Amino acid sequence: MSHFKLHTVETAQAKSKPILENAAKQMGAVPGLFAVMAESPNTLEAYTQLHQQFASSSFNAEELTVVWQTINVEHQCHYCVPAHTGIAHSMKVDGALTDALRNREPMPTPKLQALQDLTLSMVRNRGNVSQAELEAFYAAGYGQQQVLEIILGLSQKVISNYVNHVAQTPVDKMFEQFAWK
Repeated sequence: MSHFKLHTVETAQAKSKPILENAAKQMGAVPGLFAVMAESPNTLEAYTQLHQQFASSSFNAEELTVVWQTINVEHQCHYCVPAHTGIAHSMKVDGALTDALRNREPMPTPKLQALQDLTLSMVRNRGNVSQAELEAFYAAGYGQQQVLEIILGLSQKVISNYVNHVAQTPVDKMFEQFAWK
């Protein structure tokens, strides 16, 4: 069992407080991931900035979900898979896509499959993807910008997935209905 502290707005360091307050205002509660990361204001700030940058990338809601959940499932993140299932629902992403991602099933379109394939290769090969993999990604309709944005999303997910593994962050009540093993 982990002994990482789950901070509240009251117990967090001063630099973490505004981020926790904003999260509580937007989500109705401080997510457990933020409560853990509040111990390190720089980690919390970096994570939230990466999240904002990736969420405003060139990817649409389905594509964001493919990148996030592909990484979460590959990293076996007990916290992020349910959290991003809830986020996908709030973004009106088709539940069939979310289920396919959670269950490691094929994507519903060749373009989303190409996105998942390159994302998985990035994770599994630590960024050492082949020219053939890049060409297949480009042939599906993506470009160099999206390659770089996968890396941005991966950067965000490494922080959250690893923090959740180390801290054994409990899944938030709001995401318990989407529990995953």
